[in-house]
Amino acid sequence: MEDILRPIGIIARSLDSISNIEFKEVDLTRGQYLYLVRVCENPGIILERLANLIKVDKTTAARAVQKLERNGILERREDAVNKKIKKIYPTKKGKEIYPFIKKENEYSNSVALKGFNEEEQAQIYDLLMRVQNNVEDDWDYVKSGHKRSY
Repeated sequence: MEDILRPIGIIARSLDSISNIEFKEVDLTRGQYLYLVRVCENPGIILERLANLIKVDKTTAARAVQKLERNGILERREDAVNKKIKKIYPTKKGKEIYPFIKKENEYSNSVALKGFNEEEQAQIYDLLMRVQNNVEDDWDYVKSGHKRSY
């Protein structure tokens, strides 16, 4: 069996590196664009759900959100019913940056899928979603305190 995780990692790190360079001009650094995108897609999201969507621990997500708050890109607001719950929203600045990130994502997708017909693109997507589901199940298992046996 081929080691499929190596090329997936190379693809992910390459695209992340490109994004980190290109998004500096909109005041985003080191993967912060992921947080902004997920919050724009899910306005009013709570920190725990955001962390789960990005597959990071809650502490990492909290630090990233705090930095984005300091930069005026995200804001936390109290829930109308339960004041203990803080919901995360994009600010005006965050909403203005979001289309730029979406455009970059569309461009990166077109570059990555260049030379593949629609059927092949759908097949790649389906297969990668299966891989993602397998890995997410493992991530959930380990994050809930279990140890994998190799």
